[in-house]
Formats: sequence, structure tokens, C-alpha cells
Amino acid sequence: MAKGRDLKPHIGIFGRRNNGKSSIINLMVNQDVAIVSPEPGTTTDPVKKSIEIFGIGPAIIVDTAGIDDTGELGEKRVKKTYDALKAMDCAILVIANNEFGFYEKELIKQLREFAVPYLIVHNKSDIRPVEPITREKIREFSKATVLDFTTTHSGHLNELIEELKRTIPETTWQKPSLLGGIVKPDGVVLLVTPIDSEAPEGRMILPQVMAIRDVLDNDCICVVLKETHLKQYFDQNMPRPQLVITDSQAFAFVNSIVPADVPLTSFSIVFARLRGDFDHYIAGTPMLSKLQEGDKVLILESCAHQVSCEDIGRHKLPKWIEAFTQKNISFDIVAGLSTIADIQQYKLVIQCGGCVVTRKQLLNRLKPAVDANIPVSNYGMTIAYLNGIFDRVMEPFLSIES
Repeated sequence: MAKGRDLKPHIGIFGRRNNGKSSIINLMVNQDVAIVSPEPGTTTDPVKKSIEIFGIGPAIIVDTAGIDDTGELGEKRVKKTYDALKAMDCAILVIANNEFGFYEKELIKQLREFAVPYLIVHNKSDIRPVEPITREKIREFSKATVLDFTTTHSGHLNELIEELKRTIPETTWQKPSLLGGIVKPDGVVLLVTPIDSEAPEGRMILPQVMAIRDVLDNDCICVVLKETHLKQYFDQNMPRPQLVITDSQAFAFVNSIVPADVPLTSFSIVFARLRGDFDHYIAGTPMLSKLQEGDKVLILESCAHQVSCEDIGRHKLPKWIEAFTQKNISFDIVAGLSTIADIQQYKLVIQCGGCVVTRKQLLNRLKPAVDANIPVSNYGMTIAYLNGIFDRVMEPFLSIES
């Protein structure tokens, strides 16, 4: 599944083969988007479909292969299903025929492991309703809501949607502010946006676009310029900004121009507050000063992109870190949301801004490192630390926490 390309809440449908997962999805989206067949194993790879849910808004429904699939191919399908689970903001576990046993319990264990809220739907209730003994078996293992359901009764869909709205975390569909609590209305926010070979042709990157909108949403005046005009801005006594946000790669240059009493941070750090593991980033970044000869550092990218000699993760960060530490450091770079084997071999994990993934996807990607007590950082904080301005660029955020 091409995870991470849509930032809407992801709702996964899980269950055994032939429990009617695809039929439920077709009912929810009011289209035949998922193949329905009495043949077990019809759904092979996770399939995504956009949906508008009243009270939640745009969301992504994900149909998955049966958790009881068998054989060599079946095992691979089940693995993809469990991999998809980590990216979900909410899950619907579909059971039928009053079957609740090993497969469901194993899935629920994983839902708990990755903190995915879920509800249980007993499907095909028109053929065989859920029995009290089944509800009791479920209650012994799970506190999740259990709905008796059939795709032949339209009223059941309304019940499912209402329960889904109660189950899915509000933080997945509410739109929090990038700069909430940091800026005040009517002030000027200065956005420094270098245009180099890594900048996309004819457009701006997502964090920059979101920052512009968020400045306006906070009733502030937004000024956007390239770093080459920054000195001119201050020399001409233009309105003094209450905050300057820059591309992290321009930290050293921008820091030398922006007056010390003007708050300064980066798009990457602002974005990390919204979507990243912010507290662990703050705690983990100083590990850069403790790296030793031969240590291994893992750099995580979230998207696939064309690599150039100016690529920050693959070229610039390794060069800057070795110059800072004066040590020979070994670097591994992993793109996408791939599972990381043997996380214990790394002394530090550095995550990109994650602008193309959801918060849930990013947190679960970092979870193995956090659980293993391996320090984590992100691009912006790492670059700030290497330039000796970590305290300065974190101050706007730390001041609102106190």
C-alpha cells in the first residue's frame, strides 16, 4: 500500500476472510470500490478509498486482506495487513458467525501495541445475530464497543458511523494550528524561503504553504522572502517581526542577520510540533555531542524523491554531522515507512519533517527507537544544534510550555 500520500484520517477495516469487510466498505462509500466474492482471499493488498464522514470530514477507508489467510502468499498478505495497521488512526474489526478467537485477539494485541482505537462489528447479523456468549468472550478480552451489523439494513450504517465518530480521536481530524500560542494577532511573521535545486519547480513545499495559511488564520501579517533579501528587510527598517521562520538549511546565514531579540525557528521545527514526536526530539537531539568513532546513525525520510548533491538527508546531514563530531560516523538512510530491522544498532535516529505522512504514521515509525531508548531528533533540530543555536530556535516553543 502506498501509505503516507494522504494526510486525512486513515480508518482500517480488518478481519478474517469472507467476513464481509469489502461489503461494509462499499456500503460506507456508496460505491462498489472493493471486490466482493464468496471466494476466500479476494482482497490481497490493502486498498484505499476516500470518503466524507459527516462530523469527521474527509477520511481514507482502507480495505485489508484477511487476518486468517494461509499459505505462502497468504502469509505475505497478512504481513501487509499488519503493516497497514501501524498507519491507521482508527480500526474496525469485522467478525461474523459469532467467531472471536485467536486471529481477533492477535490483531487486538497489535492495535493496542500501536495505540490504534478500534470498534468491533459483528457482520451478517441478518443470517446469525451476535449471541450473548460471544459478547461475553469479547468483554473478557476487550472493552471495545460491539455492534451487530448487516449490510442489508441501511439503518445499521448510521449506527456504525456514529460509533466511529465516538471512537476516532478528535486530534486526527481537527486541524490544530502550527503557530497557535506562539504569535499574536496583528504582528508580522517573516518567512524565509530559499530557492535552490531542492526546491520544487514552480511551487512551495507543504510546510511553507501551511505556514502562510496559519499566519493568516492567526490574524497576522505574513511576509515571504528569499534569504538574499533578509538583510535588506532589516536595513530598511521594515516592521519588526514577532517571529522569523526559515528553512533549516539556511539557519547559519539567517541567524547571523536576524537580531538576537527576534524569535527565530524553522519550518521543520514548527511542523515537528504539529506532527512529530516533539518532546523526544528535544530530549534526543543533544546526543549529537555524544557520538563516538564508528557509531551508526539512522536517517529516516518519509517520501521518495529524486536525489541531488544538495539532498539534505543523504548528503548534507552526514557531512555536517561528521564535521561537527570530528568522528567517522556510519549512516543508513531509509525512505518511506519501511520497518527498520535491528534498531538497537543505532545511537541516534534523525527523522525528516514528515510533511507527506500523518502524525500516526510518523509516531509509529519512530516507536521502535523510542521503545528501545534510542535518542531521536529531526532535521530542523539537528541542523540547529550543529549550528550552535538549538536553544534559540526552541525558545519560542518552550516559552509557551512554561
